[in-house]
Amino acid sequence: MEYGICPLSMVPVHQSADEASGWTTQLLYGEVFKIPETRKHWSRIRTASDHCEGWVRNLQIHRLEAPVYEALSAPESMRFASDLVSHICTQEGMLMPIPLGSSVHAAATLSHTHEGDVFQPESGKDSLIETALIYLNSPEVKGGRSPFGIDADGLSQMVYRTAGVMLNRNAPEQAAQGSPLSFIEESEPGDLAFFDGPDGVINHVGLIMRDNYVIHSSGKVRIDRLDHTGIFNAEKRIYTHPLRVIVKVL
Repeated sequence: MEYGICPLSMVPVHQSADEASGWTTQLLYGEVFKIPETRKHWSRIRTASDHCEGWVRNLQIHRLEAPVYEALSAPESMRFASDLVSHICTQEGMLMPIPLGSSVHAAATLSHTHEGDVFQPESGKDSLIETALIYLNSPEVKGGRSPFGIDADGLSQMVYRTAGVMLNRNAPEQAAQGSPLSFIEESEPGDLAFFDGPDGVINHVGLIMRDNYVIHSSGKVRIDRLDHTGIFNAEKRIYTHPLRVIVKVL
C-alpha cells in the first residue's frame, strides 16, 4: 500500500480518472490518504478521516512513508486552521493561501510552516454554530468542503471536525453516527437534522440553531426556518426539505 498527502490548498477528488467527471469530495491542505491504485496520470485514493474514495491527479499528490501517514492520521495529533484564509510558507519562502479547516499539523512534514490560528478541539459543542456561521453564503458545490464551495454533507463534516469529531462524508452515513431524538424540542444548537430526498432516502443535512432555525447548504450556505415538517424557505414561501430525523452526535 502507498500513502499520500495533499500539498496544495484544495484538490478535487474525481469519480473516475477523468477531469470531466464529477467530484466525490475535495481534499484540503494537509489531508492524508491511502493509495490503493496508481496509473500513469491518476491515483485512486482513500482518505484517512472518512474513507472516501476517488481519483486524484498524480501531479497533485505528495507521497508519504507508512509511519508518517500513521502519525499524521492519529486523531490526537490533528489541528485545523481556524481562519477563513491563512497562509502556508514553503521551504522557498513562498506564501500559499489555505482555507478554513485545513490540516495544518501536517505542515512540517512538507517542510512548510503555518501562519495563522487553529481550532481548539476541547471547545466542543459550544463552538459548532459559531464555526458554521463562518461558511455563511459560501456557494453550494457538490463535493466541495471549503468556504469557496461546499455541499450540505461537507458543511456538517467540516464543522464537526473542528471540534475533534470525524463524521463520514455522506449524509446517510452521518445520520448513523449519533443518537436519534424523538422530538425537535429535545434538540440543542449543533445537533444535526437530516432530510429526505424525493425517493425517501436521506440526502440532506443541516445544523440546528436556536429558536427553530437551521444552517445548511442549498444553493449557498443559508439560514432557514425549521419545524416538524422540515425546512421552510421564507423567500420562496415553501418547504424545501422534508425532515427525517434529528441526531445528537455531541
